[in-house]
Amino acid sequence: MNETFTLIFAFVMGLLLGGIFFGGLWLTVKKGLSAKRPALWFFVGILLRMSIVLSGFYYFVSSGHWEQALVCLLGFMVIRLSVTWPNNSTMATSATTAKEISNAP
Repeated sequence: MNETFTLIFAFVMGLLLGGIFFGGLWLTVKKGLSAKRPALWFFVGILLRMSIVLSGFYYFVSSGHWEQALVCLLGFMVIRLSVTWPNNSTMATSATTAKEISNAP
């Protein structure tokens, strides 16, 4: 029973880490595109997001239980797919449309 709770905790932490990473990415792009110094926004954004996410993954990897690290990664991937999946069909449609419109060989 205790192992089930630790795996659920690892999954929820993976969801949280994914939300922090991709939410931070959205915020970085939104603020960076309208900033006077966009390179600073993007550089600080990636450093902050990566340090938080890597620290979170390190916590589960260093515990010695590979199952917890794998479940944490699964939670992160669920958030990644939920963020990118709605955009995949839109991007494929716009790429096809752009090919059809182009006059270049």
